Parts: sequence; structure tokens; C-alpha cells
Amino acid sequence: MSSRSISFTQGEYYHIFNRGVEKRTIFKDSKDKQRFQKLLYLCNGDKVVHLSDVARSTKEKSLYTIERGQPLVAIGAYCLMGNHFHLLLYELVFGGISRFMQRLSTAYSMYFNLKNERTGILFEGRFHGRHVDNDTYLKYIYSYIHLNPVQHVEPEWKEKGIGNTKLVKSYLQNYKFSSLDDYLGVDRKESIILDKSFFPEYFTQETNYLEEVTSWLGFQPESPIPY
Repeated sequence: MSSRSISFTQGEYYHIFNRGVEKRTIFKDSKDKQRFQKLLYLCNGDKVVHLSDVARSTKEKSLYTIERGQPLVAIGAYCLMGNHFHLLLYELVFGGISRFMQRLSTAYSMYFNLKNERTGILFEGRFHGRHVDNDTYLKYIYSYIHLNPVQHVEPEWKEKGIGNTKLVKSYLQNYKFSSLDDYLGVDRKESIILDKSFFPEYFTQETNYLEEVTSWLGFQPESPIPY
């Protein structure tokens, strides 16, 4: 469902996703993913933060303490893949999701194009979104988002199931470009990207969250998500 055909409502949850135009790679290396993580924080505010502010900040810690104003959305989960990304958002202010996504997409496209000496659009349209309108779907989305990296080690797991559960769990725990670590109790600077206070407390025990996620590996939603 395109963002142009969905109406966002303050106080509601949404699964937001997008990929590179023509399914092209948008994250070529870990530095690209780290930049996008930083922008998830920096672009989420009513104060405009320019790329020059990021460039002048030489200490990693300071990037996550730059004044950004009042948040536009609360981020509950995210995952960055080679040619796409997923976000679970809660709209805090009217128009917050659209404003946040416009800033995020523009800032990252400028960075990517400059780095790779390219011009033109980077993403497939503005972005796509689905209203998460029931409790079962909301709880499942956490697992769906965090399980995306499984395809790196078992590309056909959705069709054939998991062959090596131990390998999958280990890979997920070591994948640093999603918010899974933030639910496993890992102490890291990127944790500030999330604001869990606006989301249900489904997962009260951090040590059991990985089991919660992997328990959904065989589950297929009634309406499959395209990527």
C-alpha cells in the first residue's frame, strides 16, 4: 500500500517500508547502514538538522545528543537490509510520519548520491505503509522486522523452513543494523533511536525476547508483506 493511499492518524501504529528504485542496493556497506541509523535519530524532530552538523560531529556519542527538537514519531523497531528497510512507527504529532520520512529519505539520498557520485532518485517512490490496527499484527511485526536478516544465511527459509536454528539465532544476535539488540538488553549508543514508552509492553523479559522472535519463524500472516 503506497503512502499516497493511506491516511496517517496521530496515536496509531504503522509499518513503514521502502526499497531502492529498481530494487537497487541502498546500503552498500556498514558505513551506509550506520549513517542511516544516525539519521533515524537526527531526522526525528521538529528542528531541522543539516548534514553539515553531522559532519562536524567527530565523536560517535555526540551524534545521538544533537538537539533535534520534539520528536515527530516514536520508533518501536527497525531493520536495514541491502536494498530495503523496515520501520515500526507511532505517529506522535499530526503529519509526523510524512515529515519524518521526507527528511529521512532526503538526507540519506543526499549522502548516498554524494558518496557514490550519482544523481537521481534513490528510493522506489516516497515510501510504503500499512496501518497496524490490531494487537496480534502489532506483536507479530516486531518479529517480522527483526527476522529479515535470516535471508542472509538461509535465503529460502520462508519456503522451506529453518535448517539450522542455532546458526540463525547466532546471526540475528550479531546483526547490528536492526533494533533487535535493544530488545536483548545490549548496551549501545543506538538504543536512543527507539522510544518504547509508546508501545505495548509485550516483552518484559529481555533475555527471552530472542525466543519470542524465533518462535514466529514458521508463521505466515494472512496478507504477506511484499519485502
